[in-house]
Amino acid sequence: MITVSVVGGSGYAGGEVLRLLLSHPDVRLQQVTSQSHVNELVAITHPNLRGRTDLVYSDLVDLESCDLLIVSLPNGLSMAKMPGFRKMARRIIDLGADFRLKKPAVWEEWYQTPHRQPDLLSDFIYGLPEIHRNVIKKADLVAGPGCEAAVSILSLYPLIKNRLIKPENIIIDAKMGSSQGGNHFSFASHHPERANVVRSYEPTRHRHEAEINQELSINGESPRVFVSATAIDMVRGLLVTIHTTVSGNLRETDIWQAFRQEYGSEPFIRIVKQKQGNYRFPEPKILSGTNYCDIGFELDQSTGRLVVIGAIDNLGKGTAGNCVQCMNIMFGFPETWGLEFAGLHPI
Repeated sequence: MITVSVVGGSGYAGGEVLRLLLSHPDVRLQQVTSQSHVNELVAITHPNLRGRTDLVYSDLVDLESCDLLIVSLPNGLSMAKMPGFRKMARRIIDLGADFRLKKPAVWEEWYQTPHRQPDLLSDFIYGLPEIHRNVIKKADLVAGPGCEAAVSILSLYPLIKNRLIKPENIIIDAKMGSSQGGNHFSFASHHPERANVVRSYEPTRHRHEAEINQELSINGESPRVFVSATAIDMVRGLLVTIHTTVSGNLRETDIWQAFRQEYGSEPFIRIVKQKQGNYRFPEPKILSGTNYCDIGFELDQSTGRLVVIGAIDNLGKGTAGNCVQCMNIMFGFPETWGLEFAGLHPI
Protein backbone atom coordinates (compact mmCIF):
# COMPACT_ATOMS: atom_id res chain seq x y z
CA MET A 1 0.00 0.00 0.00
CA ILE A 2 1.39 3.40 -0.99
CA THR A 3 0.34 6.89 0.07
CA VAL A 4 -0.50 9.31 -2.72
CA SER A 5 -1.28 13.02 -2.54
CA VAL A 6 -2.63 15.17 -5.36
CA VAL A 7 -1.65 18.82 -5.76
CA GLY A 8 -4.30 20.80 -7.61
CA GLY A 9 -7.06 18.26 -7.21
CA SER A 10 -10.06 20.51 -7.84
CA GLY A 11 -9.65 20.64 -11.64
CA TYR A 12 -11.01 18.13 -14.13
CA ALA A 13 -7.74 16.22 -14.46
CA GLY A 14 -7.25 16.15 -10.70
CA GLY A 15 -10.80 14.92 -10.19
CA GLU A 16 -10.29 12.11 -12.67
CA VAL A 17 -7.08 11.10 -10.90
CA LEU A 18 -8.99 10.97 -7.61
CA ARG A 19 -11.79 8.85 -9.12
CA LEU A 20 -9.28 6.29 -10.36
CA LEU A 21 -7.15 6.21 -7.21
CA LEU A 22 -10.16 5.71 -4.96
CA SER A 23 -10.74 2.38 -6.72
CA HIS A 24 -7.10 1.32 -6.73
CA PRO A 25 -6.44 -1.69 -4.48
CA ASP A 26 -2.98 -0.56 -3.33
CA VAL A 27 -3.36 3.21 -2.87
CA ARG A 28 -4.29 5.29 0.15
CA LEU A 29 -5.17 8.85 -0.78
CA GLN A 30 -3.46 11.03 1.80
CA GLN A 31 -4.10 14.66 0.82
CA VAL A 32 -5.66 16.71 -1.95
CA THR A 33 -4.71 20.37 -2.24
CA SER A 34 -6.55 23.32 -3.77
CA GLN A 35 -5.77 26.96 -3.18
CA SER A 36 -9.35 28.07 -3.93
CA HIS A 37 -11.25 25.35 -2.00
CA VAL A 38 -9.29 24.90 1.23
CA ASN A 39 -11.28 23.00 3.90
CA GLU A 40 -14.10 22.19 1.47
CA LEU A 41 -15.17 18.62 0.85
CA VAL A 42 -13.62 17.15 -2.30
CA ALA A 43 -17.07 15.85 -3.23
CA ILE A 44 -18.39 19.41 -3.58
CA THR A 45 -16.24 20.09 -6.64
CA HIS A 46 -16.37 16.43 -7.78
CA PRO A 47 -19.97 15.34 -7.07
CA ASN A 48 -19.37 11.93 -8.66
CA LEU A 49 -17.22 11.15 -5.60
CA ARG A 50 -20.06 11.58 -3.07
CA GLY A 51 -19.96 8.71 -0.64
CA ARG A 52 -16.57 7.58 -1.94
CA THR A 53 -14.38 9.89 0.12
CA ASP A 54 -14.64 12.29 3.04
CA LEU A 55 -11.37 14.05 2.19
CA VAL A 56 -11.29 17.84 2.35
CA TYR A 57 -8.95 20.07 0.39
CA SER A 58 -5.73 21.04 2.15
CA ASP A 59 -3.67 24.17 1.72
CA LEU A 60 -0.44 23.62 -0.19
CA VAL A 61 1.57 24.83 2.82
CA ASP A 62 0.18 21.91 4.85
CA LEU A 63 1.40 19.27 2.39
CA GLU A 64 2.98 16.26 4.11
CA SER A 65 5.43 13.63 2.92
CA CYS A 66 4.03 10.77 0.83
CA ASP A 67 5.20 7.96 -1.43
CA LEU A 68 3.96 9.61 -4.63
CA LEU A 69 3.00 13.18 -5.37
CA ILE A 70 0.80 13.82 -8.41
CA VAL A 71 0.93 17.45 -9.52
CA SER A 72 -2.02 18.76 -11.52
CA LEU A 73 -1.41 22.48 -11.85
CA PRO A 74 -1.89 24.80 -14.84
CA ASN A 75 1.05 25.01 -17.25
CA GLY A 76 3.92 27.09 -15.93
CA LEU A 77 3.12 26.82 -12.21
CA SER A 78 4.81 23.62 -11.08
CA MET A 79 8.36 24.44 -12.19
CA ALA A 80 8.94 27.02 -9.47
CA LYS A 81 7.44 24.76 -6.81
CA MET A 82 9.22 21.57 -7.87
CA PRO A 83 12.21 21.87 -5.46
CA GLY A 84 9.73 22.01 -2.58
CA PHE A 85 7.67 19.15 -3.98
CA ARG A 86 10.78 16.97 -4.17
CA LYS A 87 11.20 17.33 -0.41
CA MET A 88 7.68 15.93 0.06
CA ALA A 89 8.04 12.83 -2.15
CA ARG A 90 10.82 10.94 -3.88
CA ARG A 91 8.51 10.05 -6.75
CA ILE A 92 6.50 12.68 -8.61
CA ILE A 93 4.24 12.64 -11.66
CA ASP A 94 3.64 16.11 -13.10
CA LEU A 95 0.59 16.31 -15.36
CA GLY A 96 1.34 19.83 -16.63
CA ALA A 97 3.56 20.86 -19.52
CA ASP A 98 6.46 22.17 -17.42
CA PHE A 99 8.80 19.18 -17.74
CA ARG A 100 7.73 17.50 -20.98
CA LEU A 101 10.26 19.20 -23.23
CA LYS A 102 13.95 18.38 -22.88
CA LYS A 103 15.47 21.64 -24.11
CA PRO A 104 14.94 25.00 -22.34
CA ALA A 105 15.11 26.86 -25.66
CA VAL A 106 12.28 24.72 -27.07
CA TRP A 107 10.17 25.42 -23.98
CA GLU A 108 10.76 29.15 -24.34
CA GLU A 109 9.91 29.07 -28.04
CA TRP A 110 6.53 27.38 -27.51
CA TYR A 111 5.51 28.82 -24.12
CA GLN A 112 6.98 32.31 -24.49
CA THR A 113 8.65 32.37 -21.09
CA PRO A 114 12.02 31.23 -19.72
CA HIS A 115 12.06 27.91 -17.91
CA ARG A 116 12.66 28.40 -14.18
CA GLN A 117 14.18 24.96 -13.53
CA PRO A 118 16.07 24.09 -16.72
CA ASP A 119 18.46 21.75 -14.90
CA LEU A 120 15.52 19.50 -13.97
CA LEU A 121 14.30 18.95 -17.53
CA SER A 122 16.67 16.07 -18.17
CA ASP A 123 15.62 14.36 -14.91
CA PHE A 124 12.00 13.90 -16.00
CA ILE A 125 10.93 10.93 -18.12
CA TYR A 126 8.26 11.54 -20.75
CA GLY A 127 5.44 9.44 -19.34
CA LEU A 128 4.06 7.45 -22.25
CA PRO A 129 4.31 3.79 -21.14
CA GLU A 130 3.99 2.23 -24.57
CA ILE A 131 7.21 3.95 -25.64
CA HIS A 132 9.15 4.51 -22.39
CA ARG A 133 7.98 1.69 -20.12
CA ASN A 134 11.46 0.43 -19.26
CA VAL A 135 12.73 3.82 -18.10
CA ILE A 136 9.47 4.68 -16.31
CA LYS A 137 10.02 1.55 -14.20
CA LYS A 138 13.18 3.10 -12.76
CA ALA A 139 12.07 6.73 -12.75
CA ASP A 140 11.46 9.00 -9.81
CA LEU A 141 10.24 11.94 -11.92
CA VAL A 142 7.71 11.53 -14.72
CA ALA A 143 6.11 14.19 -16.94
CA GLY A 144 2.67 13.23 -18.20
CA PRO A 145 2.15 13.96 -21.91
CA GLY A 146 -0.33 16.42 -23.33
CA CYS A 147 -3.58 14.73 -24.34
CA GLU A 148 -3.38 15.56 -28.04
CA ALA A 149 0.31 14.70 -28.08
CA ALA A 150 -0.34 11.31 -26.47
CA VAL A 151 -2.84 10.09 -29.05
CA SER A 152 -0.84 11.52 -31.96
CA ILE A 153 2.45 9.95 -30.83
CA LEU A 154 0.82 6.57 -30.25
CA SER A 155 -0.87 6.69 -33.65
CA LEU A 156 2.34 7.52 -35.51
CA TYR A 157 5.08 5.76 -33.54
CA PRO A 158 4.93 2.31 -35.24
CA LEU A 159 4.84 3.89 -38.69
CA ILE A 160 7.83 6.17 -38.11
CA LYS A 161 9.83 3.58 -36.19
CA ASN A 162 9.44 1.11 -39.06
CA ARG A 163 10.00 3.81 -41.72
CA LEU A 164 6.63 3.19 -43.37
CA ILE A 165 5.76 6.86 -43.87
CA LYS A 166 7.64 9.91 -45.02
CA PRO A 167 8.65 11.96 -41.96
CA GLU A 168 7.93 15.37 -43.47
CA ASN A 169 4.62 17.22 -43.75
CA ILE A 170 2.60 15.00 -41.42
CA ILE A 171 -0.69 16.83 -40.87
CA ILE A 172 -2.74 16.19 -37.72
CA ASP A 173 -6.35 17.37 -37.66
CA ALA A 174 -7.28 17.27 -33.95
CA LYS A 175 -10.87 17.59 -32.76
CA MET A 176 -11.10 18.41 -29.07
CA GLY A 177 -13.78 18.15 -26.40
CA SER A 178 -14.31 21.07 -24.05
CA SER A 179 -12.83 19.47 -20.90
CA GLN A 180 -9.34 19.65 -22.39
CA GLY A 181 -9.45 23.39 -21.66
CA GLY A 182 -9.77 22.77 -17.90
CA ASN A 183 -12.36 24.17 -15.50
CA HIS A 184 -11.36 27.84 -15.75
CA PHE A 185 -14.08 29.39 -17.86
CA SER A 186 -13.82 32.17 -20.41
CA PHE A 187 -16.05 33.86 -22.95
CA ALA A 188 -14.99 31.22 -25.47
CA SER A 189 -16.19 28.45 -23.14
CA HIS A 190 -19.45 30.21 -22.22
CA HIS A 191 -22.26 27.80 -23.12
CA PRO A 192 -23.92 29.90 -25.86
CA GLU A 193 -20.51 30.33 -27.49
CA ARG A 194 -19.24 26.76 -26.99
CA ALA A 195 -22.38 24.71 -27.72
CA ASN A 196 -22.89 23.30 -31.24
CA VAL A 197 -19.50 24.50 -32.44
CA VAL A 198 -16.99 23.11 -34.87
CA ARG A 199 -14.56 25.93 -34.17
CA SER A 200 -11.04 26.06 -35.55
CA TYR A 201 -9.10 27.71 -32.73
CA GLU A 202 -5.47 26.85 -33.50
CA PRO A 203 -5.03 26.12 -37.22
CA THR A 204 -1.24 26.30 -36.77
CA ARG A 205 1.42 26.25 -34.04
CA HIS A 206 -0.38 24.08 -31.49
CA ARG A 207 1.97 23.67 -28.53
CA HIS A 208 1.81 19.90 -28.61
CA GLU A 209 3.70 19.92 -31.90
CA ALA A 210 6.87 20.33 -29.85
CA GLU A 211 6.19 17.17 -27.82
CA ILE A 212 5.21 15.13 -30.84
CA ASN A 213 8.28 16.11 -32.83
CA GLN A 214 10.50 15.45 -29.80
CA GLU A 215 9.14 11.96 -29.08
CA LEU A 216 9.01 10.87 -32.72
CA SER A 217 12.61 11.88 -33.40
CA ILE A 218 13.87 8.32 -33.76
CA ASN A 219 15.98 6.36 -36.26
CA GLY A 220 18.18 9.41 -36.60
CA GLU A 221 15.37 11.41 -38.19
CA SER A 222 13.35 14.38 -36.97
CA PRO A 223 9.82 14.40 -38.39
CA ARG A 224 7.90 17.53 -39.25
CA VAL A 225 4.48 17.25 -37.70
CA PHE A 226 1.89 20.02 -37.92
CA VAL A 227 -1.29 20.22 -35.81
CA SER A 228 -4.57 21.97 -36.55
CA ALA A 229 -6.91 22.05 -33.54
CA THR A 230 -10.70 22.28 -33.68
CA ALA A 231 -13.13 22.60 -30.76
CA ILE A 232 -16.22 20.42 -31.10
CA ASP A 233 -19.43 20.04 -29.12
CA MET A 234 -18.30 17.23 -26.83
CA VAL A 235 -17.20 17.33 -23.19
CA ARG A 236 -14.80 14.37 -23.11
CA GLY A 237 -12.91 12.99 -26.04
CA LEU A 238 -10.27 13.68 -28.64
CA LEU A 239 -10.03 12.45 -32.23
CA VAL A 240 -7.02 12.92 -34.49
CA THR A 241 -7.15 12.36 -38.23
CA ILE A 242 -3.56 12.20 -39.44
CA HIS A 243 -2.60 12.63 -43.11
CA THR A 244 0.64 10.96 -44.16
CA THR A 245 2.39 9.65 -47.29
CA VAL A 246 3.79 6.13 -47.33
CA SER A 247 7.40 5.31 -48.16
CA GLY A 248 7.42 2.95 -51.10
CA ASN A 249 4.78 0.57 -52.36
CA LEU A 250 3.09 -0.65 -49.18
CA ARG A 251 0.12 -2.91 -48.65
CA GLU A 252 -2.41 -2.89 -45.82
CA THR A 253 -0.76 -5.99 -44.39
CA ASP A 254 2.46 -3.99 -43.91
CA ILE A 255 0.58 -1.43 -41.81
CA TRP A 256 -1.13 -4.12 -39.76
CA GLN A 257 2.19 -5.83 -39.14
CA ALA A 258 3.81 -2.65 -37.82
CA PHE A 259 1.00 -1.94 -35.36
CA ARG A 260 0.87 -5.54 -34.17
CA GLN A 261 4.64 -5.66 -33.77
CA GLU A 262 4.71 -2.57 -31.54
CA TYR A 263 1.37 -2.88 -29.75
CA GLY A 264 0.42 -6.57 -29.88
CA SER A 265 0.84 -7.01 -26.13
CA GLU A 266 -0.22 -3.53 -25.02
CA PRO A 267 -3.21 -3.63 -22.63
CA PHE A 268 -4.59 -0.22 -23.60
CA ILE A 269 -3.99 0.00 -27.36
CA ARG A 270 -6.65 -1.36 -29.70
CA ILE A 271 -6.43 -1.38 -33.48
CA VAL A 272 -9.91 -0.59 -34.77
CA LYS A 273 -10.53 -1.16 -38.46
CA GLN A 274 -13.73 -3.03 -39.23
CA LYS A 275 -15.72 -3.62 -42.38
CA GLN A 276 -19.16 -3.25 -40.79
CA GLY A 277 -20.96 -1.59 -37.89
CA ASN A 278 -21.33 2.03 -36.79
CA TYR A 279 -17.90 2.14 -35.16
CA ARG A 280 -15.66 0.92 -37.96
CA PHE A 281 -12.95 3.38 -36.97
CA PRO A 282 -11.96 4.89 -33.59
CA GLU A 283 -14.66 6.97 -31.92
CA PRO A 284 -13.98 8.93 -28.70
CA LYS A 285 -17.61 8.71 -27.57
CA ILE A 286 -17.28 5.07 -26.54
CA LEU A 287 -13.96 5.67 -24.77
CA SER A 288 -15.36 8.02 -22.12
CA GLY A 289 -13.91 7.14 -18.72
CA THR A 290 -11.46 4.58 -20.11
CA ASN A 291 -7.70 4.38 -20.53
CA TYR A 292 -7.86 3.02 -24.07
CA CYS A 293 -6.28 4.51 -27.16
CA ASP A 294 -8.02 3.23 -30.28
CA ILE A 295 -6.11 3.49 -33.56
CA GLY A 296 -7.32 2.85 -37.09
CA PHE A 297 -6.11 3.56 -40.61
CA GLU A 298 -7.07 3.66 -44.27
CA LEU A 299 -4.55 3.24 -47.07
CA ASP A 300 -5.10 4.56 -50.60
CA GLN A 301 -2.58 2.54 -52.55
CA SER A 302 -3.25 4.40 -55.79
CA THR A 303 -1.97 7.69 -54.31
CA GLY A 304 0.28 6.49 -51.48
CA ARG A 305 -1.89 8.33 -48.95
CA LEU A 306 -2.24 6.79 -45.49
CA VAL A 307 -4.81 8.29 -43.14
CA VAL A 308 -4.36 7.30 -39.48
CA ILE A 309 -7.18 7.84 -36.98
CA GLY A 310 -6.67 7.89 -33.21
CA ALA A 311 -9.14 8.40 -30.36
CA ILE A 312 -8.88 8.74 -26.58
CA ASP A 313 -10.70 10.19 -23.62
CA ASN A 314 -8.56 13.28 -23.03
CA LEU A 315 -9.03 12.90 -19.27
CA GLY A 316 -8.34 9.15 -19.45
CA LYS A 317 -5.44 8.00 -21.61
CA GLY A 318 -4.83 11.69 -22.28
CA THR A 319 -4.18 12.57 -18.62
CA ALA A 320 -5.37 10.77 -15.48
CA GLY A 321 -5.59 7.20 -16.75
CA ASN A 322 -2.14 7.44 -18.27
CA CYS A 323 -0.89 8.88 -14.96
CA VAL A 324 -2.20 5.88 -13.00
CA GLN A 325 -0.71 3.55 -15.61
CA CYS A 326 2.69 5.22 -15.05
CA MET A 327 2.22 4.98 -11.28
CA ASN A 328 1.54 1.25 -11.55
CA ILE A 329 4.74 0.77 -13.54
CA MET A 330 6.82 2.88 -11.16
CA PHE A 331 5.72 0.92 -8.10
CA GLY A 332 5.65 -2.53 -9.65
CA PHE A 333 1.86 -2.97 -9.54
CA PRO A 334 -0.01 -4.79 -12.31
CA GLU A 335 -0.24 -2.19 -15.06
CA THR A 336 -4.02 -2.42 -15.44
CA TRP A 337 -4.90 -1.97 -11.75
CA GLY A 338 -7.54 0.71 -11.31
CA LEU A 339 -7.95 1.06 -15.09
CA GLU A 340 -10.19 -1.87 -16.01
CA PHE A 341 -13.32 0.18 -16.85
CA ALA A 342 -14.45 -0.77 -20.36
CA GLY A 343 -16.57 2.28 -21.16
CA LEU A 344 -20.29 2.58 -21.84
CA HIS A 345 -22.51 1.96 -24.82
CA PRO A 346 -24.83 3.61 -25.57
CA ILE A 347 -23.83 6.89 -24.01
